[in-house]
Amino acid sequence: MRIGIDLGGTKIEAIALDDNGKECFRKRISSPQGSYQNTLDALINLINEVETTTQTIATVGIGIPGMISPQTGLVKNANSTWLIGQPLKHDLELSLKREIRIENDANCFVVSEATDGAAKNAGIVFGVIIGTGTGGGIYHSGQSLIGANAIAGEWGHNPLPWPDKEELVGRKCYCGQQSCIETWLSGPGFSYEHQIQNHLTEALSAKDIADSAEAGDKKAQASLRRYEERLAKSLASIINIIDPDVIVLGGGMSNIQRLYQNVPQLWGKYIFSDEVVTKLVPPQHGDASGVRGAAWLW
Repeated sequence: MRIGIDLGGTKIEAIALDDNGKECFRKRISSPQGSYQNTLDALINLINEVETTTQTIATVGIGIPGMISPQTGLVKNANSTWLIGQPLKHDLELSLKREIRIENDANCFVVSEATDGAAKNAGIVFGVIIGTGTGGGIYHSGQSLIGANAIAGEWGHNPLPWPDKEELVGRKCYCGQQSCIETWLSGPGFSYEHQIQNHLTEALSAKDIADSAEAGDKKAQASLRRYEERLAKSLASIINIIDPDVIVLGGGMSNIQRLYQNVPQLWGKYIFSDEVVTKLVPPQHGDASGVRGAAWLW
């Protein structure tokens, strides 16, 4: 049996798959905020619960919003910043007394969707997770690409391309840089943009803004149009570099259905090609893709 864990910024999900890929267990809990120890305890308790319920000792794969540094063995590049610099893999293996495999959550996501999901049989796939953060993973020739520095696909920490005058001001990112794509395209970035553009005292959730736009709210529709243009520019820069057959969107922002029609209509003017055949698609396995991919790390 294989256990997969998706450690997200707002939730932790666990799944158990048998040798045929059949789901035997699934549970979702809220992610502890601001505490490495509480996050570690939550992961250990969830794994123990899976194995107690299924009465099986299993392999464990975990997708995290960051990566284990090949140089130090510590977590790096996590938008759940309390994980950064922590020996997560070592501490889990010490507690569970076995090897644990940990991979970037976007890499888990793209493996799942390229193997038997929305991008099945595609040669090159770019998998995107746009939620609390903005991550990405690259799949080619049957495997995800990790890279020499374990950062392949990290498009969210490049600057927003082709900025207009308003965007040149930029926004400070937790990584220390200015105007990273993540500050514009993440769910919190989208909410903040809508708040400041409309002089609101409190930010609305991305879902509430999208629902308001669907209901005809002009200000919400304007915010979505700005978002679509920025997403089109950002994905165009990826297409210009790796030229994927398919881009699969994941994370909370992937639930906004109009993106799949509108963004490909916008990105052509930024792409260095006379014709663009890259497809933009929603995930076949929904928000379960990351956790399934984590289980298949074994």
